[in-house]
Amino acid sequence: MGTQLLVDALAREPQFDMIESASSAPAVLQLLKREKAQVAIVSAGLGKNHNGGYDLVREIRSHAPETRVIMLLDISERASVIEAFRAGAHGVFCRTEPFRLLAKCIACVHEGQVWASSSELHFLLEALAQPALRRLSDSPLSARETDVVRCVSEGLTNREIAQRLKLTEHTVKNYLFRIFDKLGVSSRVEVVLYALGNGDSRIPHVPNSRRAQTEASNRKSARPVPLPVRKTAT
Repeated sequence: MGTQLLVDALAREPQFDMIESASSAPAVLQLLKREKAQVAIVSAGLGKNHNGGYDLVREIRSHAPETRVIMLLDISERASVIEAFRAGAHGVFCRTEPFRLLAKCIACVHEGQVWASSSELHFLLEALAQPALRRLSDSPLSARETDVVRCVSEGLTNREIAQRLKLTEHTVKNYLFRIFDKLGVSSRVEVVLYALGNGDSRIPHVPNSRRAQTEASNRKSARPVPLPVRKTAT
């Protein structure tokens, strides 16, 4: 019912040609491929799975890359915003925002801009400021060795690592020797490069902060104009 109301409301905008959404992720993907939709609105709470909406965005990026995606959030919180952009969304729109802004959001995303509020951009900037450590759960390292790697990536000395992890410096050195051996590296710099996933495609993508700031400021002066656009909402 919520989807139908959203479709009907957006259909009143003359620049949009709305496509009524299907009720499941596979059906949505088929619809996008068939209709060649240029912009899709995906609810973060899609389906019974907590990550259903984010998973669908990843599928859209993979199977319908020409479609730009807006993630519809119930609450604009840090984790949701970051996960939406990591999944591949081009914009986020919170249900608490005025509905009149949604049309502007769609137009801006269609034009290639990124849509996010100043607070949502702040979440992304904070995430970018933190070391983007690769997922080490599938590495040969033990849990404690992984802790040491994370500390090394933060630039901590052996003494500072020992203080943080409540170990002796000698124990930290032994952990480092074992880490070097397991990872096949010979220096702390190589450990950091490994942790940051240098050249590793598994590192989640976050939009460039400078571009995001610029495009967010541009959206203030953007004007929705009639576009031959086909849209879908889920």
